Amino acid sequence: MTTTIGLPTGLMAAETNKQNLSGNQVEIAQALYSFDLSVTSLAEGISRIGDISGWSIAYTVELPAIDGAREIRGDFSVPAAIDMLIRGTDLSYRAVGNRSLIITDASAQENASGEMVTDPVIVEATGAQSDLPTAYAGGQVATGGRLGMLGNADIMDAPVSITSYTSEYIADQQAETIADVLQYDPSVRAPNAETSNLDTYQIRGFGVNLANAGEVGFNGAYGVAPTFRVDSALAERIEVIKGPNALLNGMSPTGAVGGAINIMPKRAGDEDLNRVSLDYGRGEQAGGNVDFSRRFGADDEFGVRFNGGYHDGDTFLDHQTRERSLAALALDYKGDKFRASVDLIDQRENLDAPAREFFINSTATFAVPDAPDGSTNPIQEWEWSDAVDRSGMVKAEYDALDNVTVFGSFGGGRTELDRVFGTPILQNSAGDYSESGLTYRRFLTDRWSTSGGVRGEFETLDVMHNVTFEASHYQDSVSRGTGNPVAGSTSPSGNIYNIQYAAPVAFDDTNGRPKLSDTKLTGYALADTMSFWDEQVLFTIGTRHQTIEVDNYSTGVLSTSYEDSVITPMAGIVVKPTETVSVYANYIEGLNSGGTAPSGTANEGQALEPFVAKQIETGIKLDFGTIGGSVSAFQITKPSSDTDPDTNVRRADNEQRNRGIEFNVFGEVTSDIRLLGGVMFLDSEVTKAVIPANKGKRPVGTPEMQINLVGEWDTPFVDGLTLSSTITHTSEQFVDTKNAQGIPEWTTLDLGARYKTELYGTPLTVRATVQNVTNEKYWSGVNDYSLLSLGAPRTAHRIAVADGGLLM
Repeated sequence: MTTTIGLPTGLMAAETNKQNLSGNQVEIAQALYSFDLSVTSLAEGISRIGDISGWSIAYTVELPAIDGAREIRGDFSVPAAIDMLIRGTDLSYRAVGNRSLIITDASAQENASGEMVTDPVIVEATGAQSDLPTAYAGGQVATGGRLGMLGNADIMDAPVSITSYTSEYIADQQAETIADVLQYDPSVRAPNAETSNLDTYQIRGFGVNLANAGEVGFNGAYGVAPTFRVDSALAERIEVIKGPNALLNGMSPTGAVGGAINIMPKRAGDEDLNRVSLDYGRGEQAGGNVDFSRRFGADDEFGVRFNGGYHDGDTFLDHQTRERSLAALALDYKGDKFRASVDLIDQRENLDAPAREFFINSTATFAVPDAPDGSTNPIQEWEWSDAVDRSGMVKAEYDALDNVTVFGSFGGGRTELDRVFGTPILQNSAGDYSESGLTYRRFLTDRWSTSGGVRGEFETLDVMHNVTFEASHYQDSVSRGTGNPVAGSTSPSGNIYNIQYAAPVAFDDTNGRPKLSDTKLTGYALADTMSFWDEQVLFTIGTRHQTIEVDNYSTGVLSTSYEDSVITPMAGIVVKPTETVSVYANYIEGLNSGGTAPSGTANEGQALEPFVAKQIETGIKLDFGTIGGSVSAFQITKPSSDTDPDTNVRRADNEQRNRGIEFNVFGEVTSDIRLLGGVMFLDSEVTKAVIPANKGKRPVGTPEMQINLVGEWDTPFVDGLTLSSTITHTSEQFVDTKNAQGIPEWTTLDLGARYKTELYGTPLTVRATVQNVTNEKYWSGVNDYSLLSLGAPRTAHRIAVADGGLLM
């Protein structure tokens, strides 16, 4: 399996000229590795040499075919092994830092003035498919990502803040869900407990994925990814665009404005893949995954990739068991002008005693009790949640001309969620609680989306234009049936420090699943990215016309309808004064349905105008080849509505303003040390309020500071052994709008190790992670509904991965 890793331009001197290398480089270049290879192509040899040595090996030209097999057997340095591989060809190579080589055509290395010429770099290593932006040095994040309708862009060319996490990083973090990955982004938090039945996110202080339609994109489209939780095995990349992005991605299903999350699915790579993993931990969860891919056809134009997994057992939470499964099939075709893909997904999760966040009534005045042990679970073992997600997507693009591409997609899915549980309501600072809202509920969400457009490049007066037009439509239907406890039933209650067993409760039938809502989002967008002065200046401008239609139902009968439209513009600029520095700024908007005044208000049924969130952002991005970073400052204002207590009129006169500064770092400090993380400082305030007492307060669940830092070290004393650590810090958060109740700051430490070796010729990786090493007891977060989540206790997770079909 192959991936691409980006390398810096301005490459160094040839490896064969040892005098041009530093003493440290010479020592590393002379290090010996044990090879036992027989390969039939140069690409395969490059990949295998890189896998065994850990070096990054690139090429800038088409690799010629070779006759027969090339054998490399014995202890050699990487340069010596490459010499053996490319003998008899016109190829040469140069050093690129301490553990990187680039293979080139020696006759094309210098232009007339003697300056070095470099082509786009392709690097062979285990990981992702070649149609994605390359991975950055260290392999944890990519050099670019998808900017919605604008397509893929290098991070240095993007007028917004984007981070794309690679499958290598996902695997090394032993992530089960995408929330497990995103919780280590300093601008993102996943406030819901991982042992609950859904994942939500906060990006730049605003909630994402808060409702029943799902707000995680899949290959650029909403409505395909599983609704409540997304298994990480689906993802080749997890991309996060921070801030509103109505132009780029269209309005999300429920109008999230903090950012957009997009999953780039796995595809068959150039090399055959047979990967099997077995894992155990996070309580007594056991299971495994398979990852299989092949390419077929005269030119390997047809690809098949299958990811499957099954896990079951007790979790670290008291009396909780979890069963989950995944089957994901990806088919693709790559022709000279036509490319297409089909994705089919089946994801399931069954939970007994699913975790539920704690709630404190808005009228309460007591202090939030200290957090109990992270394994505490007030939900009874007879409460449960079963979710089934099935979805699919077809996507295609055709190069109508050399500089014009037509594209389109169609996809959708169905989510069925049946569950029995309530919400524990805290009664006092001593930790007493009673479970409220205990019901049997059956949800059904049907959703589909389609999009199509054209993207073209042309030049006018030395200005290069990249113009995109897109039309999109998203639609979902949500149904819900509710069965209440039978008369005379008693809901559980107790104390969070001493959970007691309660007798099971019987429920009335739900009488089907009457419709709750229908939503239709239709958009037409046009954008142009103009490049000036040899792409030293990039200017993007565009606009989207978005129509919002929402029908709400009561017991299946239409109760209110909402329809409105709005135009959301974007303008962004990137200036690159040097090859290593990129300065950017943007103005971009987000969109949220204004809804209708609810029943009981003086203006009941009145449609409110769509809420338009506005962001102003500026920053500096740095790329030094092996290590990069960014500094950004942003302001987002988001309006909302509330009911005036004096007039009983619903008014759209609330506004939340989040101002922040983000610092991020990624890449290799040295050839053996990698860093990923940063800090976000957030100043959030209610700047407008229908209820005067709320003005000037800090919004619920918005900490002043979030820190994440992931460090990895390839040890010199054991070849193939890597040690890692992760520090996560979140400052105090308020639980209520009055800012009278809060949860304290918290810090956790995770430690990990992985060992890469070979067993009977099969590459084998063994990983182990201990999370929350110090076993901190803490409230991990507060979501938009003032629900408190309990942080996980100290847990361990072990996994063994074999590439080649070998099981441990």
